[in-house]
Amino acid sequence: MSNSTQTPSAPSESQAAGALVQPADNPFTRWLSTVLADLGKNGIFIALIAVVVLFTILTDGILLRPQNLSNLVVQNGYILVLAIGMVMVIIAGHIDLSVGSVAAFIGAVSGVLAVKMEYPWWLAIVLSLLIGALVGAWQGFWIAYVGIPAFIVTLAGMLIFRGLALVVLGNANIGSFPTEYRAMGNGFLSGIFGESDPDLFTLVIGAVAIVALVVQQLRTRAGRAKYGQEVEPLVWVVVKLAAVALVIGFFTWALASYKGVPVTLIVLAVLVMVYGVVMNRTVFGRHIYAIGGNRHAAELSGIKTRRVDFWLFVNMGFLAALAGLIFTARLNLAGPKAGDGFELEAISAAFIGGAAVQGGVGTIGGAIIGGLIIGVLNNGMSIMGIGIEWQQAVKGLVLLLAVAFDVYNKRRSGN
Repeated sequence: MSNSTQTPSAPSESQAAGALVQPADNPFTRWLSTVLADLGKNGIFIALIAVVVLFTILTDGILLRPQNLSNLVVQNGYILVLAIGMVMVIIAGHIDLSVGSVAAFIGAVSGVLAVKMEYPWWLAIVLSLLIGALVGAWQGFWIAYVGIPAFIVTLAGMLIFRGLALVVLGNANIGSFPTEYRAMGNGFLSGIFGESDPDLFTLVIGAVAIVALVVQQLRTRAGRAKYGQEVEPLVWVVVKLAAVALVIGFFTWALASYKGVPVTLIVLAVLVMVYGVVMNRTVFGRHIYAIGGNRHAAELSGIKTRRVDFWLFVNMGFLAALAGLIFTARLNLAGPKAGDGFELEAISAAFIGGAAVQGGVGTIGGAIIGGLIIGVLNNGMSIMGIGIEWQQAVKGLVLLLAVAFDVYNKRRSGN
């Protein structure tokens, strides 16, 4: 009777060799992979730097002159405001084609209130913002509670509010606006700490921004390390912070050497901080991402998707009104042609900044950087004397490539 118990065979030579060649945990390899992954996540910021460097060379340094950098903020402020609201709408899986017409309509309304009816400038601004929110509520009702797709509702809104803008204006221009009103689009804060060149107040603002950024990033890293989460190598964090601080410092010095801090930049900074908190640290922001990622699953999990959609468009109406006020204040004129193409610029900024076509992906910071890329393209090509027809073609190509890159990444990851 044979023994059925089999002795385990010795490992083969190839198996033993395989066990011997298992890669060791190399700190340098781990550090390099972290850096490369982080560069991939911040590709849009690198793209902005590349575009700035390219046009600095092509314009013989004119792009980075203090006056031009200040104008870059003032001339694109209204698009960046719209981009903040638009990226939130796109993350939730919608689109808004009406923002240019709403901006024109609110600009016209503010002209009637502040110039023709001679309301106090602050009351005209408050009432205009409230009317913008009501416009958003009107469109949000049809989208959220009637169930009409946002594309159709806002396409109708683009026609409705463009027509109402013409009605309010009577096919004529309205101007000029009170000085305090115009400060939203053309005002500067300087000389608060006394007259100096460069402006001391602007330099202090820049220094505070750098310190706040460093403290916030280090606190975030320390918090993640405390809970055992993976963190970036400290050396890489320091390198990134030094690079960003250098950019902020150069930009601050340029503003201080010209007229100081544009009021438009202050408005944008406040909006970015507020909406950054909303999207990253509030229930409402998490619900927006959840709805965009999978609406049906969000509904099954108890999220009130209709309410979220409604308030999203109320917010978009408010920001469109604010953009219209900034644009009107910059021109010191409310005219029938205001707002033309604003919606395309805002949508482009969101997609170039990394928002996904299907929704669920996007950031406020990315939309701002996307808007800055468009602004640098406009400004750089204008300095070079390139015609508007070629400017439109280049911006269209950039948008197409940005969306194509997003689609390519999704296919590669299997999503």
